[in-house]
Amino acid sequence: MTVAVAVAGCVGGASGGPGGSDGSDGPGSAGVGDPYFPKAGNGGYDVSHYALDLAYDPAAHHLTGTATITARATEDLTALNLDLEGLDVERVTVDGGRARWRRAGQELTVRPAKRLDRGRKFRVVVRYSGAPVTVTDPDGSEEGWLRTADGAVALGQPTGSMAWFPGNHHPSDKATYTVTATVPKGLRAVSNGEPAGERTKGGRTAFTWRTTEPMASYLAVLAVGRYEIGRTMTRGGLPVHTAVDPRQAAASRAVLARLPEAVEWAEGWFGPYPFSSAGAIVERPGDAGYALETQNRPVFAGAPSTLLLVHELAHQWYGNSVTPKTWRDMWLNEGFATYAEWLWREDHGDGTAQETFDAMYAGTYFPDTATNETVWSFPPARPPEAADISGVPVYQRGAMVLHRIRRTVGDDAFRALLRGWAAKHRHGNADTADFTAYVQRSAPDEDFDGIWSDWLYGEGKPARPSNP
Repeated sequence: MTVAVAVAGCVGGASGGPGGSDGSDGPGSAGVGDPYFPKAGNGGYDVSHYALDLAYDPAAHHLTGTATITARATEDLTALNLDLEGLDVERVTVDGGRARWRRAGQELTVRPAKRLDRGRKFRVVVRYSGAPVTVTDPDGSEEGWLRTADGAVALGQPTGSMAWFPGNHHPSDKATYTVTATVPKGLRAVSNGEPAGERTKGGRTAFTWRTTEPMASYLAVLAVGRYEIGRTMTRGGLPVHTAVDPRQAAASRAVLARLPEAVEWAEGWFGPYPFSSAGAIVERPGDAGYALETQNRPVFAGAPSTLLLVHELAHQWYGNSVTPKTWRDMWLNEGFATYAEWLWREDHGDGTAQETFDAMYAGTYFPDTATNETVWSFPPARPPEAADISGVPVYQRGAMVLHRIRRTVGDDAFRALLRGWAAKHRHGNADTADFTAYVQRSAPDEDFDGIWSDWLYGEGKPARPSNP
């Protein structure tokens, strides 16, 4: 689905900018300089693991949590910031010792008793509670903690994860996760990764999930409710876990049965599946206004179509494993996942990718003129503002960029390029400059200047290609 450099404010009572820039110690910055979300993320440290111990009561709409954050200081720190929206902080410790803290909007500033030297590994524990909030994005969509008829679903793109746990909430800082969620008996709690046990006591059940591959926090999910649980595997032995709202079970059954097939098809184009399991979570229509590629198991609002399933599955490579460095690079997520739909249709006899490209260029792809014209409203690599990072050009014109590359290098080289890009940045971060440089190195005898200037960065509708 869903950065002007941030100016670091005063942190923990200190004055001046972020520490470490002149070799002295100080507070870490209150943002990482994202062009669209300047307050997202924090400077001065890198998180390696989140251990979240949560309890949620849907009837009271009350969440209690203890977040244990293991990190390494990337500069000398007298204070550090965490992103946390709305919830009440009760206690903070750093390496077992009480730490001072204060709140300012989404910023939780933590001041340990002793300076954290650069390179030091440390552990922050935050106890918190309250009624988790829903976050409204610049484009009007909702994320964060979304209440449902029988529980809740927590979604994070681009900044909503700060509504249910404190952290370094920017895609540039990926970590592993252990999530234990305790809910009333009869409900289930589903998260990323693999199930690691469940235990019922005193009318409540605790479910534990572990994610052992690095994950950006916007891809973390917690779904609480009544679900039909499915477990199967691909022919290659990859576990597939599904959780489906009972009211969506019948409508979802046929398409979810194709999940192992879709994984195997995607591996043919994109290379080995990058995670230790696959799957899906299907909520009721209206529980969220969109599908989201949450790691290992995307969330769908109602039974998905096959193309939507393929789109969110492709994100496991492009977006989840290869994650953008900033939110400006969203086309590297959505353009690739959209082109995966084109490839699926081509491989399954539903029109070629070239025919899809031609319809998009001719303005006949969408049923209404306005949406067809929106394709050309801005270049996919330069969304004008935060509200546009999930705009039509990011998806459709982004896919057109990939098709132009395919037509330039040929089918075999293009498949190798897709697989090589996913392999080179597996479980890492990359931006548009990384991608264009990679393409040029992969095909040094080809000229891509027109693709970059006209299709990727150019304003308006490019001239029709001479080699369609």
